[in-house]
Amino acid sequence: MSKTKEFAVNLMEELNVETVFTIPVSGGIKIAESVVVTWIIMAIMVGLSILFVRNLKVENPGKKQLAMEAGYSFFYHFFDDMLGEHGRRYISYLITIVWFIGIANMIGLFGLKPPTKDLGVTVALAIMSIVLIEYSSFHARGFAGKLLAFADPVPLLVPINILELFIRPLSLCMRLFGNVLGSFVVMELLRGLCAWVLPVPFSLYFDIFDGFIQAYVFAFLTSLFMKEAIE
Repeated sequence: MSKTKEFAVNLMEELNVETVFTIPVSGGIKIAESVVVTWIIMAIMVGLSILFVRNLKVENPGKKQLAMEAGYSFFYHFFDDMLGEHGRRYISYLITIVWFIGIANMIGLFGLKPPTKDLGVTVALAIMSIVLIEYSSFHARGFAGKLLAFADPVPLLVPINILELFIRPLSLCMRLFGNVLGSFVVMELLRGLCAWVLPVPFSLYFDIFDGFIQAYVFAFLTSLFMKEAIE
């Protein structure tokens, strides 16, 4: 029983949001571990972007450029088919979100805690997506058209359509947070039970496959809500 309690205590400590350092401004601003890991992921993405776009060629491109263009074209055409002509301006954001969440979910392979297991990070991602969705609706329909959309298809549904503004970010946030947190807990349990055998195949699923699946689902739902907003 003592080992079980010790394992439970260690697991709860792993799930807590830890403060890495404090900025001595206005009484101190605490910087959580998830924020630091997010900065690391941002630096990695910026560095890779600079590295991959160097020495691009129009004629006789290299294998690196062809692979990069193939990956970008895959996501671009996927979201372009979803959003159409009026939604192309938002595709860059959706592609960035896919890669950010994908890298964040599998960062645990390198000994870091996934920032997406912090509710604050998933809330921020959900708010950004919903703000962009609502902006796209105003941009496509205009202010009057957006207000009239709340009465679609019948005025009786106005309260429900308004409530949807709060339900959508909550669903995006909790779906991502719940799946990443659940995967993290399962992997910690497996490491505690059999540290050298079981976690390897399960890590391939939870840290890599499931991580990118959650990134895809988040971006897909964002593009789906945006499609409804600009139609």
